[in-house]
Amino acid sequence: MIPILARTRRGMAAARRGLGAPVVLVPTMGALHDGHRALLRRAHEISMPNGSVVVSVFVNPLQFGAGEDLNRYPRDLDDDLAICAEEQVTVVFAPGAAQMYPREQLITVDPGPMGQVLEGASRPGFFTGVLTVVLKLFQLTQPQVAVFGEKDAQQLALVRRMAGDLDLGVEIASVPTVRLPPCPARCGPGGRRRRRARRRC
Repeated sequence: MIPILARTRRGMAAARRGLGAPVVLVPTMGALHDGHRALLRRAHEISMPNGSVVVSVFVNPLQFGAGEDLNRYPRDLDDDLAICAEEQVTVVFAPGAAQMYPREQLITVDPGPMGQVLEGASRPGFFTGVLTVVLKLFQLTQPQVAVFGEKDAQQLALVRRMAGDLDLGVEIASVPTVRLPPCPARCGPGGRRRRRARRRC
């Protein structure tokens, strides 16, 4: 299956109108690897028999703090599209920053006390950025279900709480962590970049 590629809000809205239900979203920052494949396969299972899988590919600037590696984050949309095609994804939504944040983002999602501890304590503002972009992706793709990895347990808990507290009507499904083998056993071009990137996806 060759997925539809939507690069704009309007393109995503047009693609969304033709999707069968349930629509299952897998939010990512790209640089897809085996861990993402597990998410995509679970999304495909949930979507059966008549539903659709949407994958978002967006490197979210709101979750990068001062001195973090936003500009060095790996981006290879062609490789991501190839993986999505192999995993029977229906639509890939890959907007640029101007599409996601067409104006200064003055209103954001406060993660509350749950976002102030653990990773939130060492990365101030990180979970505000994560929840804000996830909420925007939910609004733009209108899924019935969204799939997240269990490796980021705090993020998963916060997304679930946001979906419930704000009555978003999106079921949050989770997939156990897929451990990648050491890089020399699997590295092709870009393999090391993808291994570094998996900590943020």
